[in-house]
Amino acid sequence: MRIFLVENHADTLACLRRHLLRAGHEVATAQTSADALRDLRVKSCDLLLADIGLPDSDGWTLLESLGTARPKRAIAMSGRDSPADRQRSREAGFQHHLPKPFLPGELDAVLRDLPENRA
Repeated sequence: MRIFLVENHADTLACLRRHLLRAGHEVATAQTSADALRDLRVKSCDLLLADIGLPDSDGWTLLESLGTARPKRAIAMSGRDSPADRQRSREAGFQHHLPKPFLPGELDAVLRDLPENRA
């Protein structure tokens, strides 16, 4: 799968990228919403894996701002996991809201269970 990973914490970004590459995925990354918006408009991907807490915006706004460059599948990652946060993720278009911290196996399970197409 071609995954675009947006995570502002450098160590978390490196660990997630390494895990996804080892699992056989192609991975592009960004640490800010602005960089992700710029790159996603020219790079296609199968899945957006985005942190909600970004330094220049949030993952919800990022996904909503992509317009026609929006991938069919998206997973939100966040340390915030209230029912309102999960609802906001669904409203923005994420198929799953993955609370941080999570184990690599939890991410793998979410990836396996993603629908092929957005509802």
